[in-house]
Amino acid sequence: MSTRKMKYLIIICMLISSGLCAQNDHLFLFGFLAEEELSDDDQLHKYGAVDFSELWMHTGNHNVLGVIGPNTQRLRIAFTSIEQDLDNSREYHVTGKSKVKDNICDFTGNIQIDSVFEFKELHYGVDDLYKDSSIINQGVLFAHYKFDESSAQDHSGSFSGKLYSKWYMNSQRQIKYDDIESVADGFMNNAFVGTWSKYGSNDSKICNWADYRVPYSTPDFDTGAGEFSPSEKYNAFGWKQYQKAWLYGDEGAMRNELLEWWK
Repeated sequence: MSTRKMKYLIIICMLISSGLCAQNDHLFLFGFLAEEELSDDDQLHKYGAVDFSELWMHTGNHNVLGVIGPNTQRLRIAFTSIEQDLDNSREYHVTGKSKVKDNICDFTGNIQIDSVFEFKELHYGVDDLYKDSSIINQGVLFAHYKFDESSAQDHSGSFSGKLYSKWYMNSQRQIKYDDIESVADGFMNNAFVGTWSKYGSNDSKICNWADYRVPYSTPDFDTGAGEFSPSEKYNAFGWKQYQKAWLYGDEGAMRNELLEWWK
């Protein structure tokens, strides 16, 4: 095994042992990081005061893809505000809405950054497209989150789990959403990996969402090579409109996909 890969494995094992790897699956991190070599040590001390909130408000909602439960029922998540805490810069206060079928719930909660690792080598996309874009650092942050839906609303509960986000810093020391590799097969960012638990019961379901792909998808569900493509066998679980809109170009379905359902 190469020295580069060995170092990468050491970092992954460290994250797993410290509890920063959700659902105990290191294979997810291999895919999410595309085998980028990470800094040997946590760099949170360098980024503790930096505002990362732009990362989670960046992507159009129709590209935020999620599932809940064993049938991969479609879940839609929309953040309506994210603000860094004035006293604890590693904590972010979040408001938003969730949607499953026709049921919409308001939620509030927080994101807490646990660690930040830099990439040892900068990457500039296909044909070095971003080489002159003043990138000075790139990396990934690891965080945990808890979002509580309003108990006054139907079918409500609490989301909790781990968050993985890729970022880069420009020469003005601004944090930007890392979509430099967005044209690459399997691109994903802002992966929320965890569970949803219904209030007042032991009903807990796996619940994952991210930008552009669904974390931990099986080949049976996501049949796409370059882009996300839910199998038609899951249409009954909320994916029919998505299929019609983005795979078959149905204009009516596209309009429905683009509706701002959270407003």
